Amino acid sequence: MKPYQMLRVLSLSLLLSASLGPAVFGGGAANAAASLPNFADLVEDNAAAIVEISAIRMVESPGFMSERELEEFLRRRIDPDELPDLDLDQEGREPELRPRGSVGSGFILTDDGYVITNHHVVAGAEEITVQMTDRREFNAEVVGLDEPSDLAVLKIDARDLPSVSMGDSDAVRVGDWVLAIGSPFGLEFSAAAGIVSAKGRSIPGNSQYNYMSFIQSDVAINQGNSGGPLFNLDGEVIGINSQILSSTGTSNGISFSIPSNVALNVINQLRESGSVQRGLLGVQIKDVSYALAESFNLNRPRGAFVDVVSPGSPAETAGIQIEDIILEFDGQAIEGSADLPFLVGQNKPGTTSALLVYRDGQRLSLNVTLGSSPLNVVQEEVAEVVPQRRNPLGLRVAELSAEIRQVAGLNGVRVLEVIDGPAEEAGIVVNDVIVSLNRQDISSLEQFAAVVDSLPESGFVPIRIVREGRGTTLALDID
Repeated sequence: MKPYQMLRVLSLSLLLSASLGPAVFGGGAANAAASLPNFADLVEDNAAAIVEISAIRMVESPGFMSERELEEFLRRRIDPDELPDLDLDQEGREPELRPRGSVGSGFILTDDGYVITNHHVVAGAEEITVQMTDRREFNAEVVGLDEPSDLAVLKIDARDLPSVSMGDSDAVRVGDWVLAIGSPFGLEFSAAAGIVSAKGRSIPGNSQYNYMSFIQSDVAINQGNSGGPLFNLDGEVIGINSQILSSTGTSNGISFSIPSNVALNVINQLRESGSVQRGLLGVQIKDVSYALAESFNLNRPRGAFVDVVSPGSPAETAGIQIEDIILEFDGQAIEGSADLPFLVGQNKPGTTSALLVYRDGQRLSLNVTLGSSPLNVVQEEVAEVVPQRRNPLGLRVAELSAEIRQVAGLNGVRVLEVIDGPAEEAGIVVNDVIVSLNRQDISSLEQFAAVVDSLPESGFVPIRIVREGRGTTLALDID
């Protein structure tokens, strides 16, 4: 073939390729498009079971100031020499309350009206309304709340409702397509798709008790999506949208969902008893670094390194020792230290579980009977610090349970609420354990109240607390 004939054939081939398109010639774009999922059927099949949840809470009016806040306001804005003689005694004044609404998402689990959402969507609400896609609205009752898992079970009075199917979150793989339906910013019943970015995620600093192992995805989750479902391509709920990681409060491509298998364990307990019981091992742990793995002749960094074994704890009874590396819990591998409390928390107190421990180059099998987590403490054990007079510290406290005293080796009282006052200014937070006040050891509510009653009317007094296993001393400025 002559050169000009070859050029003519090549030109004709290019022309045919352009006119007939990649469908004929097997172009990569067509193959890629064909592999992308279409979520339309999934949305149509499940949208009716998705609900929008409105919660009404009573909050303090922004115009209300405590005595301390009012004094500070005046100091900063008025010349002290020109400060009028004002009566700042607001003791006994009740703050003005006003209703504030918020919107979240949820889904109908059963056709007789059980609805699932997040704890933070409905906690503290005076009124909860569930709205369906057909515009029907129902008042909802709280069946049970569980803050550590951020789950809530509601009940509405209805029958023959559309409901979702729950899937197996353990079968989810990184890279799988997922779809969320919810009400971001109140835009009801919006759908957003993405992929699973990671599994087994914990959120740093979220809680001293890390009983959650999230599914991470890049689905656009925003305010209002909380409590809504995360579907797989089979139309099954494999996660419940809970949190995002963002510096702006809006979607940044990092969202976290509660795995369905974890959620069902919590949901079933809430439906049965209204509360969740979690097991306790009684150790303080950390990740196994490359250097630690080398030092202990472990073939690679993995497991949970035991830093502390609490005296009298289930771990001590089972024979766990400091510098043990826990490799497995009930046959499930521990890759990072965050895996262990999550797995322990899925079991009820009294459960006997199997551990695989690495010690002195040997693998040992141990059995442990789990104790009761401090999260199981009944929150109703509340007492005012000093009922006879105005609360000088700004605290409400409760007795420590016998379990916490035994496992953690602590005496003291637990902080339930921090009100405006010296405690807040000193940096005390909820769940701190107060072990001494004004250099006097605390072992009970009565003793704490007696010590508070004997404090001076003004000046600084020391208070020692234990927070997340670490003790520190703060100074209270009693005014």
